[in-house]
Amino acid sequence: MKKIEAIIKPFKLDDVREALSDAGITGMTVTEVKGFGRQKGHTELYRGAEYMVDFLPKTKIEIIIPDDLLDLCIETIMDVARTGKIGDGKIFVTEVEKIIRIRTGEENESAV
Repeated sequence: MKKIEAIIKPFKLDDVREALSDAGITGMTVTEVKGFGRQKGHTELYRGAEYMVDFLPKTKIEIIIPDDLLDLCIETIMDVARTGKIGDGKIFVTEVEKIIRIRTGEENESAV
């Protein structure tokens, strides 16, 4: 089992969710986050004063999938979330040792 964490632009969330669903990948956790990387921040004007906005709004998607769906999931996210502009985001993949469904006690793939 793998955990995919994808940081994407917020306006791409619905497209990514729909594409993953069409690919047979269901179940995800979505969080509104803020951050910056190479994109850094940008300058905004407020009441005549210019100030720096360091943290930009992003959306974080977390998905737990079987190993055999890893490549499909990554390709789907990359294809749909890509705009070609700086700040498109990142995908992190980590190994999941164990999953337990609290309600039933099911473990691993049957718990997803």
